[in-house]
Amino acid sequence: MNLAQTLECLSAIRAAVARVIIGQTETVDLALATVLAGQHALVEGVPGVAKTLLVRTLARVLGVEFGRIQFTPDLMPADITGTNVFNFQTNAFVLARGPVFTSFLLADEINRAPAKTQSALLQAMQERAVTIDRTTYPLPPSFTVFATQNPVEFEGTYPLPEAQKDRFFLKIPMSAPERQDEVTLALRTLGDQAPEAVLERGSVPQLLDEAGLLEARASLCGVTVREELAAYAVDVVRATRSHDGVLVGAGPRATQALILAARAAAVLDGRDYATPDDVKRMAPYVLEHRLILRPEYEVEGVRPTEIIARILAAVSVPR
Repeated sequence: MNLAQTLECLSAIRAAVARVIIGQTETVDLALATVLAGQHALVEGVPGVAKTLLVRTLARVLGVEFGRIQFTPDLMPADITGTNVFNFQTNAFVLARGPVFTSFLLADEINRAPAKTQSALLQAMQERAVTIDRTTYPLPPSFTVFATQNPVEFEGTYPLPEAQKDRFFLKIPMSAPERQDEVTLALRTLGDQAPEAVLERGSVPQLLDEAGLLEARASLCGVTVREELAAYAVDVVRATRSHDGVLVGAGPRATQALILAARAAAVLDGRDYATPDDVKRMAPYVLEHRLILRPEYEVEGVRPTEIIARILAAVSVPR
């Protein structure tokens, strides 16, 4: 699949997803950018804004297997990865695979499980493999984690460790739809076009498969990223480490993510070259969850997105 074919396919994918997900255009694009870059995303939003439905719909349209884990305080690492179980008939241990053995994994309310359980995903996210009783098992090449969390509910939650947050390519905010979109949703709910019903009865077409998705990812190598643009992305990330309001800035993994995100953004915009505007567009989603602000700034109510906006305004843009 060449880049032109990928652009045509993306248009069809967006149209198919729109049959279920009403509005949320930017959110859908950010999710597609994550998939095209072969990375993972943290989706943040209050209950009922279709976070789970979005991931299920993408899995259906892209033709990959979907799995879901509901994170709770009593969830154990083996509940995610699986474990070896003794089979009395064969007199041997056999692997009972956990839900992590899938292509698209929805880690629902990931911050409701303690760090020990959350850490069960670290190897899977980084290496696309799982080690159980000293044996390592590969995961599908298209393995992607979409983890969700509620931004306003903190009782009974465990904040994600910085090392884990850094492994998420983007933090995707998912807000309530615009008024007209919500009116459309309400009217569709009264008939047989409710989003969940459309998905369940198979009205959403499958446009790719596992092999086609990997080809679409590979086609992004045809996107031109000039050295000056790469240097600009580096300067933006490095500026987070010296800003007065930032206690801990973004690391080199953020630089890699920002370059990949800018390239994916260019493709989603129908171009075969990335621009500084692509870097600016994706920087808040790449950097927000990677910054730790100084306490005095947090007390004043300063948000990481405000710091990122100031950094983007201060760093020189290449011509």
